[in-house]
Amino acid sequence: MVLDSLAKSLRDSLRRINRSSLVDDRLVEEVVKEMQRALLLSDVDVALTLEITNRVERRAKDEPVPTNSNPRNHLIRIIYEELLRILGKPREFHVKPATLMLVGLYGQGKTTSAGKLAKFYLKHGYKVVLVAADTQRLGAYEQLEQVASSVGASFFGIYGEKDSRKIVREAKERYKDWDVRIIDTSGRNAIDSSLTQEISDIYSILNPDEVILILDASIGQQAGKQAAAFNDAVKITGVFISKLDGTAKGGGALSAVASTGAPILFIGTGEHMEDMEYFNPARFLSRLLGMGDFETLMAAAKELQGEMDEGAMEKMVAGKFTLKEMYEVWDQMNKPGLFKKFFDSIPLAATGKKEIDNQFFEDSENKLRKYKIIMDSMTYYEMENPDEIKGSRIERIANGSGYSTSDVKELLKDYRRVKDMVKNIRGNRKILSLMKKQFKSGLPENFGESP
Repeated sequence: MVLDSLAKSLRDSLRRINRSSLVDDRLVEEVVKEMQRALLLSDVDVALTLEITNRVERRAKDEPVPTNSNPRNHLIRIIYEELLRILGKPREFHVKPATLMLVGLYGQGKTTSAGKLAKFYLKHGYKVVLVAADTQRLGAYEQLEQVASSVGASFFGIYGEKDSRKIVREAKERYKDWDVRIIDTSGRNAIDSSLTQEISDIYSILNPDEVILILDASIGQQAGKQAAAFNDAVKITGVFISKLDGTAKGGGALSAVASTGAPILFIGTGEHMEDMEYFNPARFLSRLLGMGDFETLMAAAKELQGEMDEGAMEKMVAGKFTLKEMYEVWDQMNKPGLFKKFFDSIPLAATGKKEIDNQFFEDSENKLRKYKIIMDSMTYYEMENPDEIKGSRIERIANGSGYSTSDVKELLKDYRRVKDMVKNIRGNRKILSLMKKQFKSGLPENFGESP
């Protein structure tokens, strides 16, 4: 989960509210102080932090509690609404054939972000080319070529050419019939006249559908100044915040960019090319506060299903599945980052955990890899009849997989646990209805309570 420390602090504050028998001025003041500390540690601007928390305190003390709510839920809703203010408004983004021009300074992650965007469009079935128009940075040509190869996109560049304008003109003509053209432009150590002139010229040549500014989340509050400067040079249509998973300054970057009015389109959430998502402030905040994200969960579930046989999924839902179907599920779960994305999207109240840290996901993914190897040592009969795996069969499977008999028994135990869990959930719509409700309203009534 991005912004782990901020998320933990805010979730702790909301749990404290939910568990309080009385919501009075003293509780409000203490929660406000906790919010101030959490936002400042996440590098949110001091003035903005005070503005938001002062509004929370004033509204909590002055606004009457609606008749269809209670003091705890009313306070939580105020906090949610005020935090949402600092993330800006979402900008609708249509996935369609387009020319994307990426701009930004050195070290912001333009080339990697270009690859993520290419992967994003390729998954939607579009024909994509990455264009190397960065003629300033040493190795930029080779790096983008490698990125294009890794995601399966086409690549165009003119090795050794120093005139980015010439490269762009040729790419425009050669790939005019392609669906998506992503242009990786040059950067500088700082915004100067040569950079602004170059990107202005490229803009005039391309007339791109999107001009996306790439900003590294670790620059914190400086993100706002960069966004404003680039917007003055060439009208940016959106911002891509990269490396949001690896910095405590992400809150500063998000809030600073939003304060300029520049819409945040995408955020980078990890190292893999799949680790990018469209930025929706309400959904992002819901996940940050542990409320889950119904839409992302459904997308992850769809991705999880992948090419899995429909019969396997039906058996899972019915609680009538064997190790053969479970193998398909675990195989899909083992995609980079998918396991984490899936559980990040579930409300914490539904998981039975106060927090789910990165170690949990790392251990779980390692276990899935081990289980796959063990199941590869089973016969077809054993996969279809897991209850028959006993004694000598367990020993043979352990020897064939290179793991111990206790590992094989652990797999069988987890398989039975999952089977029972799915069977118990079958017909129980409580979790699903909770998620649907919170996705629409943003606030489940029992948020933070034990399930």
